[in-house]
Amino acid sequence: MTDVNAQGRLAKAIEPLVAEHQGESGAVPLVDAREAFAARVLFARQAEYSLDIQYYIWRHDMTGTILFEALHEAAERGVKVRLLLDDHNTAGLDATLIGLHQHENIEVRLFNPLKLRRPRFLNYLFDFRRVNRRMHNKCFVVDGQVVISGGRNIGDEYFGATSELLFADLDALLIGPIVDDVEKDFERYWQCESAVPLQKLFTLTKPQDLSMLRATAARYKELPQAQAYMKAIEELPFMQQLQRQELDIYWSRTQLVSDSPEKTMGRAKPQQMVPHQLQQAIGDPKSHVTLVSPYFVPTQAGVTELIAMARRGVQVVILTNSLAATDVAVVHAGYAKWRHRLLRNGIQLFELQRISPLARKQQRKERRQRLKGKERFGSSASSLHAKTLMVDLARVFVGSLNFDPRSAAINTELGFVMHSRELAAQLEQAIVKTLPHYAYQLRLIKNKVVWVERLGDERTYYHSEPGASIWRRLAVRILERLPIERLL
Repeated sequence: MTDVNAQGRLAKAIEPLVAEHQGESGAVPLVDAREAFAARVLFARQAEYSLDIQYYIWRHDMTGTILFEALHEAAERGVKVRLLLDDHNTAGLDATLIGLHQHENIEVRLFNPLKLRRPRFLNYLFDFRRVNRRMHNKCFVVDGQVVISGGRNIGDEYFGATSELLFADLDALLIGPIVDDVEKDFERYWQCESAVPLQKLFTLTKPQDLSMLRATAARYKELPQAQAYMKAIEELPFMQQLQRQELDIYWSRTQLVSDSPEKTMGRAKPQQMVPHQLQQAIGDPKSHVTLVSPYFVPTQAGVTELIAMARRGVQVVILTNSLAATDVAVVHAGYAKWRHRLLRNGIQLFELQRISPLARKQQRKERRQRLKGKERFGSSASSLHAKTLMVDLARVFVGSLNFDPRSAAINTELGFVMHSRELAAQLEQAIVKTLPHYAYQLRLIKNKVVWVERLGDERTYYHSEPGASIWRRLAVRILERLPIERLL
C-alpha cells in the first residue's frame, strides 16, 4: 500500500480539494470511452509510488498493450505495481504476465486460477463448481489518491478503439476518503487465498521479454488507426481540463459496496455481499428508479419487487440491450420472458438499438440531423455495458454489478453509492432524456409486446425483436423455457 506519509504530486493537488469537503468524496463521471482510456494512461504516467489494479478482463489488443506498457514504464520509475486479474479471460496472456511479474517492482496475482493452463477448457469439465465463480471487480488505484472504477474492463471495445463491437459504458474517477476504502478492499482481495501469486502456478510458458512488450506497444502506436485514436485522445478537452484540474467534480457522501472474496468459495454471509449492502446504502425508493444494466435477469423475486414499487407510485425505468445489441443472447432469454408482465404493471422498458459497424457512421449522421445535435449516452456504441442505478434523483450507484443472478450470487462485484442530487440529475439527463431516440421503447399494444423506434417525429413499430435473425429469436424462445436462470 502507499506510504501514508508520501507527499507526491497527486497528494499535493488533491488534499486541498478534499479539505474543503470534509467527509465527502469527489466523483468525475467518465461516460466517453476515450476519456476513460486517457484518464488511465495519464494517471499511470503520473504515479510516483503505487499502482494497485484489479480487473476481470484485460485484452492483449492495442489499448491493453499500451496500458501494460504504461505499467512497465511506471515500474521502471520505481513505482510498485500490483496487478490482480481474474483468470477466466487470461488465455494467451501468460507470457506477458510472467514477464511483468519478473520485474522487481511488479507483482501479478491471478484470482481463482485455472490449475491446468492448457488446454483451459478441461478445467470447466472437471472443476466447474469452483471455476464458474469469478472476480468481476474493476479498479485502478493510483498512489492511494485516485481511483478509477465502474463497468469498463481493459480492451479496445471498452475504449472506443475498434470499428467492431463498441460498448456504451460508465466509470467514475474518484478522490477523497473513498479511495482509502478501495485500497483496503484491494488489500483484502490481494491477501485472500483465491489470489495466487504467478510463481505458484505451474506453466511451461516462457516469459516475454519486456523489451518485446515495449516494441509491441510502439508498433501499435505506429498503426494509422492507432495514431488517429491517440491523436483524438490528445485533442480531447477532457485532457486539458484534467491536467489543469478544471474538471467538474461532484462532491458527496460516498459508500463502497463490495463482495467478500469468500463469495467465490460459497462462504460469504448475506451482509458481506453487494446486494445486501446496496439495499442498505440506497434504501427504499420513494419516487423514481432508473436502472441501467446490459445483462438484466430480474427473476421472479425481482419482478415482484419492481411491480410492488410501481404500485406504490414509484416511476421505474429500465434500460438494457435489445436482442440484436446484446453480446450474450442466453442472458437475454432470462429477461425476455418477464417483459410482458413488467409492461402490464406500468414499468417502462427501453432496449438499446444495435447499429452495425458499416451503417453506424451514416446512421449517426442521420440521427444528428434529425435530433439537431442531441447526443446519447455512449453515442457510437453498438452494445450497452454500463451498470448504474439512480434512486429518487438523489442516490447513484456506479459499479461492476449487473442486475442478474450471477452477479448477485456467484461472481464478486464492486461499486459505489453516491448521495448526490447533482450527479443523479446529470446522469439522468445523459441517459434517460435521450432514450427514446437511441433505444426502442417497449409497449403493449393489443396485449402484445411492440418495439417502438423513434427518429425525430417518425415512429416505426416492430412486432418481433428488431434487428435479430429468426434463428436468434427462436433460440431465445427455447432458452426462456429452460431452468437456467440461476446461472445467468
